[in-house]
Amino acid sequence: MKLVFVSDIHGSAYYARMLPEIDAREKPERIVLLGDLLYHGPRNDLPRDYNPKEVTAILNGMKQRFLCVRGNCDAEVDQMVLEFPIEADSLALFLGGRMAFVTHGHLFNTANPPKLCPGDLLIHGHTHVQAMDPFGQDNLYLNPGSVSLPKEGNENSYMTYEDGLFTIKAMDGRPIRSTRI
Repeated sequence: MKLVFVSDIHGSAYYARMLPEIDAREKPERIVLLGDLLYHGPRNDLPRDYNPKEVTAILNGMKQRFLCVRGNCDAEVDQMVLEFPIEADSLALFLGGRMAFVTHGHLFNTANPPKLCPGDLLIHGHTHVQAMDPFGQDNLYLNPGSVSLPKEGNENSYMTYEDGLFTIKAMDGRPIRSTRI
């Protein structure tokens, strides 16, 4: 199984326009959206080509491709315009024989982890900082960074999962770093 993880679009039509290209290049079974889709939030600068209406149209055009969790900048009104569910705070995936707790990161994170078993994965966005870090009892924290507003010197990025390998990639598909589970 191949998945693509995308986080923190924050209303950037420029980066949302890259999603169909990423989908065509990577050919995943699904794209997992880690929240903060349409609104930039009061702590962030406006992202490049800020246009939530255009982002809505792009995402709705790909609606059957997505699994999604709600971010701290996602609101009820966003669900009213998006044609796929975005209201869940988390979802569970089973990848390479391990449970992956997938969330945005504002409620659950390494400082406030969900109840995990040894070996479980925690995947979230929210920080806009790429991560592939061990924590807890043989747990692994993975963060694809942000497609539109990366922080701490990170590149705009997304993450893939295939056959036990997580890879954070630049928007052109160039690998940045990877880890195997």
